[in-house]
Amino acid sequence: MLQIPSKQLLLFLGVFYVVQAQAQQKVLNIKDAEQMALANYGTIKSKANQLNAAKAYLKETRTEYLPDVSISAQQDYGTANGQNGPLYGYHGLSVASSGPALPKQNWNAAFGSLYLSNVSWDFFSFGKAKERVKVQSNVVNREASDLNQEQFQHQIRVASTYLNLLAAQQLQKAQTDNLKRAIDLQTVVVARVKNGLNAGVDSALANAEVSNAKIALTNTDQTVQEQSNQLSIYLGIPAQEFQLDSAFITKAPTDLAAQSAVSINDHPTLRYFQNRLGVSDEQVKYLKTFALPTFSLFGVYQGRGSGFNADYVTNQNSYSGSYGAGADPTRYNYLFGVAMVWNFTTIFRTHYQVQSQKFTSAQYKNDYDLVEQQLQAQQVLAETRISNSLKNYNEVPVEVKAAGDAYTQKYALYKNGLSNIVDFTQALYTLNRAEVDKYIASNNVWQALLYKAAATGDFGLFINNF
Repeated sequence: MLQIPSKQLLLFLGVFYVVQAQAQQKVLNIKDAEQMALANYGTIKSKANQLNAAKAYLKETRTEYLPDVSISAQQDYGTANGQNGPLYGYHGLSVASSGPALPKQNWNAAFGSLYLSNVSWDFFSFGKAKERVKVQSNVVNREASDLNQEQFQHQIRVASTYLNLLAAQQLQKAQTDNLKRAIDLQTVVVARVKNGLNAGVDSALANAEVSNAKIALTNTDQTVQEQSNQLSIYLGIPAQEFQLDSAFITKAPTDLAAQSAVSINDHPTLRYFQNRLGVSDEQVKYLKTFALPTFSLFGVYQGRGSGFNADYVTNQNSYSGSYGAGADPTRYNYLFGVAMVWNFTTIFRTHYQVQSQKFTSAQYKNDYDLVEQQLQAQQVLAETRISNSLKNYNEVPVEVKAAGDAYTQKYALYKNGLSNIVDFTQALYTLNRAEVDKYIASNNVWQALLYKAAATGDFGLFINNF
C-alpha cells in the first residue's frame, strides 16, 4: 500500500474538510433565504422606519394634554411717546410704547424691561385631544399592519422566486442531458453515414437536433440568470449564482391537507385594509370635535421696569438713560381666568369635512370587501391547484419511465439499422419532454401549496411542510 506521511495526511484532510464546508455553505435553504430577505429588503426597512415615525408622533400627540407654559424676558431701549386714539396691533406689527400723550414729539429715550410667565390650558374641548390620540393610535396600528403584510407578501415573493429558480435550474439540467443525448446521436449518425449505412440526410437531421438542443439550453441559461438576479434583489444582496436546496425535487410536501390556523379576518392584507378603515373612522370622530367650543384656563404673571419716572407726565426731564434703571422691574401684575372660544361658522365647514371623510371610509370598506372576496376565491382555487398538481406529480413517473424505455429501445434499434432517424428523434423529444414534465410537476406541487399559504395568510403552511 502507498504510505502517506501523517503530516501530509492531516493537511489533505484539513483541506478536504474546508472544501466540504465551503460547498455546504453555498447551499441556500429557503428558511435562510427568508430571514435574509426580511432583514435586507429595502421596502421592509422603509416601512419599519415609517412605523417608528408613527410611534414617535403618537408620543408627541399625547403631550397635547399638557398646558402651554411660556416664559419670556425682554429688555428694550426706545422712546415713550403716547398718543390719544385707537390702535390695532395687526400681527404684532406695532410697538407697545406707553407714556403720556404730550402736545408734541420728543426723543427722550430710556431702557425698559418686561419679564413674563404665562400658562394656558385647554382643559375641556369635548374630547378633541383624546380623539387626536386615538387617530394617531390607529395610524400606528395601520403602519404596523402595513409592515406585517409587506413582510408576508415578501415571504411569498421570495419563496415563489426560489421555486422558480430551482425549476429553471432543473430545466437547465434536463436541457443539458438532452444536449448530451443529441451529441451522442450525432456521433452515431456520422459514423453510420460515413460507413454508408445511413443516408446523408440523417446527418443533417442529427446536426439540427444538436443545434436545437443548444438553443434550448441557452434559453434555459437565460431564465436561470434572470431568476437568480430577481432572488438576489429580494434578498438584498449582490447578484450571484445560487445552489439551492434539493428537497423540493426529492419529496412532496408532508401535509398538503393541513388547514390554516389564520382566520380570513386575520389575513395580513385584510388586517391592513381593516386598520386603514379604522383610521378613517376615527378621523370622522376627531373632525366632529372641531365644531364644538374649547374651554381654557389661563394665568399670567409679569414684572416690568422702566427708565421713565412716575412724574414724567409733568416733567419730561424725569427719566434716566442708564441700563440698570430700566432693567430692574418695579411694577408687577398678575391675572388668571377662564375662557371659552367657539367659532360658530366652524360648524358648517366641519360638516362637509366629516361628510368627505365618511365617503373615504366607505371607499376603504369597498376595498376591504373586494380583497376579502378575492382571497376567498383564491382559497377555493388553491385547493383545486393542489389537487391537480398532485395528479400530475403521481402521473409523471409513468411518463418518464415509458419515455426512457422508448428512447433506449429506439436507440438500440437505430444503432443496428432497424429504425429510422425520425422515429429516434421523436423518442429523443419525448424523453426530454418527460424529464421537463417531471421537474415542473414536482415544483408545481410546492407552488400550489405556496399559493394556498398566500390565500389563507398562513405562511407556516408552506415553510413548515418540509
